[in-house]
Amino acid sequence: MDKKKYYITTAIAYTSGKPHIGNTYEIVLADAIARYKRQKGYDVYFQTGTDEHGEKIELKAKEKGITPKEFVDNVATEIKRIWDVMNTSYDKFVRTTDPHHEKIVQKIFDKMYDNGDIYKGEYKGLYCTPCESFWTESQLVDGKCPDCGREVEEKKEEAYFFRLSKYQDKLVDYIENHPEFIQPESRKNEMLNNFIKPGLQDLCVSRTSFDWGVTVDIDPKHVVYVWLDALTNYITNIGYDPEGLSDDFKKWWPADLHVIGKDIVRFHTIYWPCFLWSLGLELPKKVFGHPWLLTNNDKIGKSRGNAIYADDLVDLFGVDAVRYYVLHEIPYANDGNLTYELLIERTNTDLANTLGNLVNRTISMANKYFDGVVTNKNVNESVDDELILMVNNLDKRLEDKMDKLEIGSAIEEIFEVLRRSNKYIDETTPWSLAKESDKKDRLETVLYNLLESIRVCAYHLRPFLTKTSDEIFKQLNIKDEKETFNPNNIYKDMKPEVLFARIDKEKKLKEIEDQVK
Repeated sequence: MDKKKYYITTAIAYTSGKPHIGNTYEIVLADAIARYKRQKGYDVYFQTGTDEHGEKIELKAKEKGITPKEFVDNVATEIKRIWDVMNTSYDKFVRTTDPHHEKIVQKIFDKMYDNGDIYKGEYKGLYCTPCESFWTESQLVDGKCPDCGREVEEKKEEAYFFRLSKYQDKLVDYIENHPEFIQPESRKNEMLNNFIKPGLQDLCVSRTSFDWGVTVDIDPKHVVYVWLDALTNYITNIGYDPEGLSDDFKKWWPADLHVIGKDIVRFHTIYWPCFLWSLGLELPKKVFGHPWLLTNNDKIGKSRGNAIYADDLVDLFGVDAVRYYVLHEIPYANDGNLTYELLIERTNTDLANTLGNLVNRTISMANKYFDGVVTNKNVNESVDDELILMVNNLDKRLEDKMDKLEIGSAIEEIFEVLRRSNKYIDETTPWSLAKESDKKDRLETVLYNLLESIRVCAYHLRPFLTKTSDEIFKQLNIKDEKETFNPNNIYKDMKPEVLFARIDKEKKLKEIEDQVK
């Protein structure tokens, strides 16, 4: 039987500089979803990469005295390195400077022009260079760019335009009739009411005032403007060609999920659908505009002087502690907050205590009381029922949360079972059972139940805490990875090791302070 396909993407990262932890959150989030889908038996294709053209890049390269290509090569290498540091399992890392992508973008532009969706005109507007966006007077906030708050300047130039206005009614109808298309719902309402229904303006899709971009085939003094170049990466890299669709393209398109930041939902749910319709293609099934990760409840940014980088956090806390924090602590629809204090607290409470301590105690007791060999003696009591039921229902509860893209809640389901397991130790008091010779089989049953609970939780943790999951299986010395309680396993030759050491808060904060100086 053919496996069901699942095509997931992140937005491609803009190569203006090193990505901070807020940018990195997105790749970790998409990775957890991709790993989960693979675990559920899907044939997954997970794409990420870099967006490398535009005036901003040209200016930054000039400041450094290097070519734009040299500049983006350096930054793309750094972005890919950080994605790898975070242990993400992407299948392809794409770059918009790839010759194949550039060639197909030219063909896409030509096809849209030939079918009347692109026309030549003149653009006059208020332009924000950092955001590479034109704005009308009414869209400005206090006379400045509504996205980044910086100054805008008036620009006038010959440009090609895409007939966005032509698709307005179709777009409203589609979004209203496909409630799952934009997630969460608050973003859907914002797009409809704030951007689409007030009226779509035709979109500038070429520029002549800079050179760093894909040359417009039919008019070489123009370069293709950023969004037409960047968004099409989702199809150019899976075999789309206007002259003929490849088998790969037919297999993977439409994308099942675009995971993007809430600040670019507009481009992915207004521009992108209209581009796809112009090409005669289906729309992606779902666009998830995830919330931001803030630090001390403030937006993270280099210009704000509060940037925290993922690789620095990994050096301080380890990759799985960082993955756990960003995946567990950022709500589905609201911004999350990161501080060093909170990260330390969460590592100590959840990872060192709830998870690490449970694994260590249980294996240690198995070794102490049964020389490390534990089987199920089936001496059951009613106190076992709730734990076993929770273990057996975990798969279904996780599926429910993951299908709704509630990743933090999904992880919480696993930790509920781990907390229940710790409570089960308090309820059954193995140390007391060990003192009674006639309770030996009952004690072994209790430890078996705990080991099974740990095994099942380790299996379900794999998409989120990849290294930790592998480490738990190594300590359990067991290969069986069924996702439910198995009454027939044999546990032996187990070796307990510390999964997460407790962090001395004051000492760690001092270490961080010294690093920052």
